[in-house]
Amino acid sequence: MGELLTLPLSKLSASGANMRKTARDSGLEELAASIAAHGLLQNLTVRPVLDGQGQETGRYEVVAGGRRLAALKLLAQRKRLPKAAPIPCALLGTANALEVSLAENSYVPPHPADQFEAFHHLHAAEGLPALEIAARFGVSERTVKQRLKLGAVSPRLMTHYREGLLTLEQLTAFALTDDHARQEQVWGDLTWNKSADIIRRLLTQAHVPATDRRVRFVGIAAYEAAGGPVLRDLFSADDQGFYLEDVPLLDRLVAEKLEAEAVAVRAEGWKWVAVHPEFAYGLAAGLRRVYPAPAPLDADEQAALDALERDYEALSNRLEGDGSPEADTAFQDLEARIAALRDRDAYDPDDIARGGAFVCLGADGALRVERGFIRPEDEAPPEPVPEPASLPAAQAEPEVISVAVEEETDGLTPLSERLVEELTTHRTAGLQAALMDRPDVALAALVHALALPLFHGGGYLPQSCLRLEAAPVIFINPVADGSAARAVASRHDDWARQLPSSPDELWAWVLAQETAVLARLLAFCVATLVHGVQAPWSHDPRRLAHADALATVLDLDMTRHWSATVDSYLGRATKARIVEAVSEGVSARDAVAISGLKKGEMAEQAERLLAGKPWLPALLRTVRREPALDQAAE
Repeated sequence: MGELLTLPLSKLSASGANMRKTARDSGLEELAASIAAHGLLQNLTVRPVLDGQGQETGRYEVVAGGRRLAALKLLAQRKRLPKAAPIPCALLGTANALEVSLAENSYVPPHPADQFEAFHHLHAAEGLPALEIAARFGVSERTVKQRLKLGAVSPRLMTHYREGLLTLEQLTAFALTDDHARQEQVWGDLTWNKSADIIRRLLTQAHVPATDRRVRFVGIAAYEAAGGPVLRDLFSADDQGFYLEDVPLLDRLVAEKLEAEAVAVRAEGWKWVAVHPEFAYGLAAGLRRVYPAPAPLDADEQAALDALERDYEALSNRLEGDGSPEADTAFQDLEARIAALRDRDAYDPDDIARGGAFVCLGADGALRVERGFIRPEDEAPPEPVPEPASLPAAQAEPEVISVAVEEETDGLTPLSERLVEELTTHRTAGLQAALMDRPDVALAALVHALALPLFHGGGYLPQSCLRLEAAPVIFINPVADGSAARAVASRHDDWARQLPSSPDELWAWVLAQETAVLARLLAFCVATLVHGVQAPWSHDPRRLAHADALATVLDLDMTRHWSATVDSYLGRATKARIVEAVSEGVSARDAVAISGLKKGEMAEQAERLLAGKPWLPALLRTVRREPALDQAAE
């Protein structure tokens, strides 16, 4: 290399002999920020620009250092550097310009671990705040914080990363905590699966994730204000990568907020208000429920409603065909005011005086208030009725015949009776949710169930899955918290608000309804009678076969309501069943990979593998109809 020169920036230009052609502008902002903060740490290599006669023109072209030249030009353009700023350069001698450029760009870049530890040293040892480091190197403050986190990982794990035993993705997972001992313990506990997800799960298994319903209810700000520590994942892309470490504090804040919400409910005048962490349907067992009815309007309110409806009609005539935002706003304002008067519901004051409410945390993290429950001891005394002259003799209860569950033909151990009962209860909820929107199928099911004993006898074993004694199947947790059972409960509440509150008024109400309304109500009522539960004391093959046939007609898809988790299936089935699930739902290769794990770890790995997969155990599957039957049905 030749002599060193100091040349004005304005006399320097890029050379076509520079070997770097790809990504020449990549990282210019960072490079410019570094030059502004630390100066030009490496000279440019230049050669004179000659004219047509081979004479020097006084200008120079940069054959090595083109990106540094571009960064210097960028600083000059932004007036952070004079256009004629003196730049140290090395004059190219007789060496080939392309060869020099290639040699300069053929260096081995530093290992990322070196950069992580260097950033951490600047912050921890030299006291530079993250924001200042970001400014000096032209990167975001979040990037600096991420590199500081990586630089603070256990030295032992950093050594593994340098040696290629750890990937960058795994290292970012370990950076979730600053506890080196915990990091190394988790590394030692890992088996064949060393994915970043598993590392994060092991590091946070005693914490509560941001997606937990309790966190959504209380709010992370309230938890932190109460002194709760938070573990944040700086590498999370969805801003949900934080975990709450003080679980007792979180539960206390939930209880306090529920109690505070209960104050407003008590102010409504209920005889009692009970606060619970969740609404389990067992809470309301044995309690009658009442519902609000449309609130009557007094004379002033009725006059106000009549005036608003006249205004709405006049506005419709005046703005007919006007689709402007102003017209929409005017209509929406009037509609909201009319709805506020017309659509008001209110409980009967006597029901409020005798009844109560439950204040709970909903499955979605929102407040859940269930009102209108009457305890038996608070019921109004019944009116006296004349005693009948005689009563017919009570019929004997039919004997329940228990049919033993046959051994599985595939050699697998049968599922436990409790799990079979729960899965078929889930399926019963799914059948009800599907049937309540199919009045045509509900009518057919009802006629079928009524005609069987009338024309074909019946014996002791029911041949229909409908409970015609009008005793709806009651769902308890965990089934009650499933989407199918919640849909049935929500539809029940919708109908209860439409029906008269007194049973004496129901017949007149029914007579006054159109056929379409009655058909929808019939579908719901029939749906609640579906009983496809397979219990140890009630294994009726013909009833269960009819439940299968009903599922086929409804094209029931239980993947909409159930998924395989440790709690719902995998932690309660045998290891062979878990392997079967992964083999069917994911792949045979993954099934073999987890087959040697212990039961608990196998169940957790299977849950991760099956997440988002439409796999169902045999008890929840639906046999699809033949195309010919579909055409006949149409």
